[in-house]
Amino acid sequence: MTDSSRSLTERISTVGIVPVVVIDDADRAHDLALALRDGGIGCAEFTLRTPAGLAAIAATAGIEGFLAGAGTVLSVEQADAAIDAGATFAVTPGYDPAVADRLREGGVTVVPGVATPTEVQRARADGFTDVKIFPAGHLGGAGYLDALHGPFPDMRFVPSGGVSADNLGDYLRRSWVLAASGSWMVPRDAIARGDLDTIADAAAACARVRDAARSAR
Repeated sequence: MTDSSRSLTERISTVGIVPVVVIDDADRAHDLALALRDGGIGCAEFTLRTPAGLAAIAATAGIEGFLAGAGTVLSVEQADAAIDAGATFAVTPGYDPAVADRLREGGVTVVPGVATPTEVQRARADGFTDVKIFPAGHLGGAGYLDALHGPFPDMRFVPSGGVSADNLGDYLRRSWVLAASGSWMVPRDAIARGDLDTIADAAAACARVRDAARSAR
């Protein structure tokens, strides 16, 4: 891991929560990012599941105190597009070395998705110290992360899939959890309506849970 990637992951660790944003209108992205940041969550993963994802990254990449990331990056072509859009970090649902390498070559910090110990070990061998565990809830939740921590004490995990307001604190109490990822604080319909108060309030609630969980470590 390069010094710049290490610095970026530490910034993500400080934020502690990575909202997974599915956005249909990139014109909503800038104000959405401000609502998240002002609520205490200074980053977001804009998924490439919709055509607006790349434009949303480009619209938020220059916001002070906010990290604009790309999510659901599935191909080298999407990696190139995320780089061009100005993504500072990228998250993948699974582990594809070609995609991860292209993102790293473009200066983007990558958190690749894994599900099994074999995949964790492969990512570790390729130089990754931070990986996304997906789908965390179906795999066993926080207990599964505990099991992985045993043989991989030098790895940090980003649980995604099944993370909610109810279990966020349980994940974040673990020092080997870099951050937790979810979409409940950025409802797609609230984004479409421009309901920024709902999003800011949800972000602030998440930030309070984060702070309490980390103080209990």
